[in-house]
Amino acid sequence: MPRKIIIDTDPGQDDAVAILLALASPEEIEVLGITAIAGNVPLELTAKNARIVCELAGRTDIQVYAGCDRPMNRPLITAEHVHGKSGLDGPVLPDPEMPLAQGHAVDFIIETLRAHAPGTVTLCPLGPLTNIATAFRKAPDIIDRVQEIILMGGAYFEVGNITPTAEFNIYVDPEAADIVFRSGVHIVVMPLDVTHDALVTPHRNDAFRALDSKVGHAVAEMTDFFERFDKEKYGSEGAPLHDPCVTAYLIQPDLFSGRHINVEIETQSELTLGMTVADWWRVTDRTPNAMFMGDVDAQGFFDLLTERLARL
Repeated sequence: MPRKIIIDTDPGQDDAVAILLALASPEEIEVLGITAIAGNVPLELTAKNARIVCELAGRTDIQVYAGCDRPMNRPLITAEHVHGKSGLDGPVLPDPEMPLAQGHAVDFIIETLRAHAPGTVTLCPLGPLTNIATAFRKAPDIIDRVQEIILMGGAYFEVGNITPTAEFNIYVDPEAADIVFRSGVHIVVMPLDVTHDALVTPHRNDAFRALDSKVGHAVAEMTDFFERFDKEKYGSEGAPLHDPCVTAYLIQPDLFSGRHINVEIETQSELTLGMTVADWWRVTDRTPNAMFMGDVDAQGFFDLLTERLARL
């Protein structure tokens, strides 16, 4: 049976690819809905971009809900310097015709978890964790109903990409991340340690373009734009596709390896705010609360991604 998931997202070029991969994989994944969150760009744009991606995939049946427009306790920090003014800079894509679903994303998350049998809905956050934490705080009864949370966020060996110690998604709303990591739900983390190995090299991007489809060209143009930032910053061969690691794990989990460890979120320090304090070496007696991934079969990941995008 396909895994029933809710994608919580702030598209973002890599978020877009993650959504496309999910929509191209109905054997493994049933997308119950997409919830937008402010993050890479403000909420108005992330909610718009999620619908653009659904239309690109030909899936206007997917319900897209707008969620929280700012972190729980802090001003919003965005990342136009990475993703461009629209969040999806690169390809020229038409504005969406499909409307936003009625209602708030947090209420959709709560109602969906209550409507399905316990342990049958997985949450897949690709951005700041504000919607998820707000739902948990508003309706604590849903926490035990979540099958799993598979998220992109955090780092250990790769430390930070927005500050010296913090990854962007966690840094934007560390209090929300703290709520989620303390929730007791089984969590799988795709940190920068993994995603920085999933690089779109010129050869891999040529494979997207060679699909010679609307989706293939759009993805290639997204990564053409996206990679300029990481090439300059890290000296890497191309752009890391962070968020599709979440979707790929749902389809082919053996592409990834990691450790079940304790992960806590720094919420107080000005110096290390938003750091995912991962006990990778198990030097504390703190109870493990997350499967923290450390490695990915990058070529296997891109083979899967290219094969599935060819379906759209």
